[in-house]
Amino acid sequence: MDRPDLTRLLEQWPYEPGKISVRLIEGEDGEPRIQMRLDLGILQMHVDGRPDGSRPRGFDSLLEYHEARLDDARREGPSTEFSLSSDDCRELREEAAQYYRRYTALWILEDFEGVVRDTSRNLRAMDLMREFAENEPDRTELEPFRPYVVMMRARALASQAFKDKEVKAAVQALDDGLAALQEHFQSIGQEAAFESASEVQLLRSMRDALAPRLPVSQSTELRRRLDQAVKNENYELAAILRDELRALEEQSPGKAEPR
Repeated sequence: MDRPDLTRLLEQWPYEPGKISVRLIEGEDGEPRIQMRLDLGILQMHVDGRPDGSRPRGFDSLLEYHEARLDDARREGPSTEFSLSSDDCRELREEAAQYYRRYTALWILEDFEGVVRDTSRNLRAMDLMREFAENEPDRTELEPFRPYVVMMRARALASQAFKDKEVKAAVQALDDGLAALQEHFQSIGQEAAFESASEVQLLRSMRDALAPRLPVSQSTELRRRLDQAVKNENYELAAILRDELRALEEQSPGKAEPR
C-alpha cells in the first residue's frame, strides 16, 4: 500500500512558532483550497461549504440538516417536538470547530466576507444548541466562546466596510457588536464583566481608530444616537458615543456643531 512521506512538503513550508501561516492554493479539481501550517502538519480546507468538503446527510452541513428538521417540525404544528441529543450536539461542536479554523484562516487572508459568513454560521449553531439541546451541559458548553465569535464577526464587518470606504457602516458594525456583547453579558448575569472583557476592549479600540475618520456631518446623527442611548439607559454605549463626538470635535473644532 502506497503511503507517501510528507517530509519534503513540510520542509518546503516550515512551521513558524507563534505565527498563523495560511495560504490559498488551487486544488487538483481546479477549485481553491485554504491551507494552514500547523506544528505537526498542514491543514487543508475547502473555501465554501463545509470545510472538510463533506455533505452530511445530503446537506451542506450538519447545522443546515438540523435547521431543516426544525423547519419541518414547525410546519407540522406546535405539538411536534424538536430536540438535539448529546450526540447531535457533539457533532455540531465538532463541525463548529472546523468553521472556527477556517474563519481564522480567512481573517489572515483578509477574506472578511468569508469570516462574516462562518462566524454567523457558528452563532446560529450556538443558538440552536442553547435552545433545543436535551441536556443542560450541551446548552451551555459553547457559550463561553460566544463573545469571541461576536467580536470576530463585528471586526470582519467593520473591516470590509472600511475596505469599501464606508466608515459610517464600519462604526455601525462595531456598535452592533458592542451591543450584542453587552446583551450577552447581561443575559448570563455578568454585567460587570462587560467593561473588562478583552473582546469589548478590542472593538472599542477599532472604534477609537475610526472615529476621527467620520465626516463632521455625522455629528448630528451621533448626538441623536447618544440621546437615544441615554433614554434607553444604555450608559456604556452612551459613553462610547460621547468619546466619538469628542474625537470628532477635536479633529475639526471649527466645524463642530454647537451643543
